Amino acid sequence: MSLVDIIERHIKAMLEQSDDNVIMLRRNELAQNFGCAPSQINYVIHTRFSLERGYVTESQRGGGGYVRIIRLELDSISDLLPLMEELSRDGLNQRQAADIIAWLHEQQVITGRELRMMQATVDRVALDVPLPIVDQVRARLLAAMVAAIIRDRG
Repeated sequence: MSLVDIIERHIKAMLEQSDDNVIMLRRNELAQNFGCAPSQINYVIHTRFSLERGYVTESQRGGGGYVRIIRLELDSISDLLPLMEELSRDGLNQRQAADIIAWLHEQQVITGRELRMMQATVDRVALDVPLPIVDQVRARLLAAMVAAIIRDRG
């Protein structure tokens, strides 16, 4: 298991212990605990705790700097539409779309079968569209699939 995976697991365990799905971290302290550079902590937070993966992060630099990580929880499936609109505003690359789909599965919004179908639909091989249009098309397709799921289950 890589250091990145270990740090991610540690942060997720902290979130599990949190009563309100919010934690505050100090990059330097966490880096000291894991014997790594603060930039590695930034990398983990940026890549593993993104909005696409169901997290909101707020960062304050200087003066000891901290990072607040908020785990998003869906109160109802209808909360997905505004979130999808926000996420897809600038288009979605394949990694971002895959992260959103995985998060939907973790939240039990979609089944394993739907997960695989959605992944296949947003894959760059299936979307034979030139850049930069492909990211917009991918975002629209994903938003349409989520809207269909909401209508079906709503």
